[in-house]
Amino acid sequence: MKYFKLPDLGEGLPEAEIVEWHVKEGDEVKTDQILASVETAKAIVEVPSPQDGVIAHLFGDVGDTIHTGEPLVEYVSEESDDSGTVVGEIPTADSAASGDDFIIGAAPSTRAHLSVRATPAVRSLAKRLDVDLNGLQGSGRDGAITPQDVEQAANMNRTHGHAEPLRGVRKQMAKTMALAHAEVVPVTLCEDADIHSWPAGTDITMRLVNAIAAACKAEPALNTWFDGSSLSRRQHRKINLGVAVDTEQGLFVPVLRDIGRRSSEELRAGLDQMRADVKARTIPPKELQGATITLSNFGTIAGRYASPVVVPPQVAILGAGVIREQPVAVNGQLVVHRVMPLSLTFDHRAATGGEAARFMAEIIRVLEREFSEESNG
Repeated sequence: MKYFKLPDLGEGLPEAEIVEWHVKEGDEVKTDQILASVETAKAIVEVPSPQDGVIAHLFGDVGDTIHTGEPLVEYVSEESDDSGTVVGEIPTADSAASGDDFIIGAAPSTRAHLSVRATPAVRSLAKRLDVDLNGLQGSGRDGAITPQDVEQAANMNRTHGHAEPLRGVRKQMAKTMALAHAEVVPVTLCEDADIHSWPAGTDITMRLVNAIAAACKAEPALNTWFDGSSLSRRQHRKINLGVAVDTEQGLFVPVLRDIGRRSSEELRAGLDQMRADVKARTIPPKELQGATITLSNFGTIAGRYASPVVVPPQVAILGAGVIREQPVAVNGQLVVHRVMPLSLTFDHRAATGGEAARFMAEIIRVLEREFSEESNG
């Protein structure tokens, strides 16, 4: 092949950002040699060469976004202008380096997209004023970026500093949250669980996991995927729990599979491994997909109640707040007990208030029962 296109890096991952090139133009490479490290919304992935060859051209610089199906590398070829690996016309290495390149029939990369929306004069002005055209909204015809747009951006930078574009995980998180806000009809139900009977050293996360498993069995309407376009829902027999993990790069939600049929020890080991993989950015994309319901244990940081965001096609997410001591009434007496605040957000298109309330009631029942009664430890 002459052109190597960015391969599919996993379901729902249409693009990647170039983090590092491991080769340069003119290098001779072997099959499976790493060409580049790219960052998707899920992880940092190393892209190997599919063949032996000599690198003629690298498409994109560090920080550029490349879409699946776009050329990543051009190999030196003895053949004439071979553009058969991508629909439409592919520019040669010389023309691609000119800054006016774009590929017909493929989603635009960062640089290609800019070249269509800004003239050379505008790009030159942007360079002189230190304005990043990426993401700049054009006010000209068909969205073209004008000199006035560049000057306005330069004034904004001087006054407020340069904006930092979202990348990788945070960029995907923003898109996901916007989609959830547009599609879901959320309702949040809040309640407290009295956990005073829990002994010291109790694995709080595993108690929550076991409670969610029991609640999904008691009220399966919340262990469901909902399709808003066809107004249909798919109830799941297996309970695949997404567990929100906060990192400096953004929010990851690895999935604990089939929590209703696994021991607490096995689930804890699996969760520890997934968290380690998330922090190392080595978790496979498939381990971040397929959740049927989600847990956000934000109380490990701060916060009593919240309105956790339901991400379609799921219909429910449980949030656990900071455990605290507070006065409660027990047998007519005022005592101080440890209490866990809970927030359950559900998509009211797919679940009724009664179903959500029964789900919450089962969560509380399982959390409040004596530790010795726990079947899973």
